[in-house]
Amino acid sequence: MHEPGDHANGTLSVSAEQLRDRYDEVRAKVGDRVTIVAATKYVSIEEMAVLAEAGVEVVGENRAQDLEAKHAVYGDAFRWHFIGHLQSRKAKIVNHICELVHSLSSESAASRLEIPALVEVNLSGEETKSGVREAELDGLLAVATDVRGLMTMPPGTGDPETSRPYFRRLRELAEERGLQELSMGTSQDYLIAAEEGATLIRIGSVLYRR
Repeated sequence: MHEPGDHANGTLSVSAEQLRDRYDEVRAKVGDRVTIVAATKYVSIEEMAVLAEAGVEVVGENRAQDLEAKHAVYGDAFRWHFIGHLQSRKAKIVNHICELVHSLSSESAASRLEIPALVEVNLSGEETKSGVREAELDGLLAVATDVRGLMTMPPGTGDPETSRPYFRRLRELAEERGLQELSMGTSQDYLIAAEEGATLIRIGSVLYRR
């Protein structure tokens, strides 16, 4: 099962210098208009120091409890995003720490969220993925208070080109509704996502791989 942010299959195995070089390489490829969100689900609290030293600006966490623990240590070292499944009972933690949620997918979470959000759309129809179906999108937008854009996770196939139709459709849905932000693309397909209009990419292994 793919998570909203991909991972490095274990602990961080690069130096701050190596990470900075990879971060700069991704930046050069996608341009300044795209926000690079470093997915930190599999980065320990101690290893977050390497990201800070490397100059990573925005991190995305999947679990509210990990978000809280890492923020307690690093605070203003990063801008914090939440990219995992958002449970309504965890919204209070996310409200306190994050500037953006990428994964809003329920009215119950929307009712408790106090910060800007992106609605996660399950365009593939996969049961293992979170997100609203396309037909449910407008219903959630009607009750959410501050939605800036949309997010999606295409099926993982190993071929980045297979993600393009999903990214293109997400862009169409956003444009039709006047939404500006598009969170799409992970390490496997972030270049395709950028070509299709991503404003945020969520990457892990391309930064952390051995």
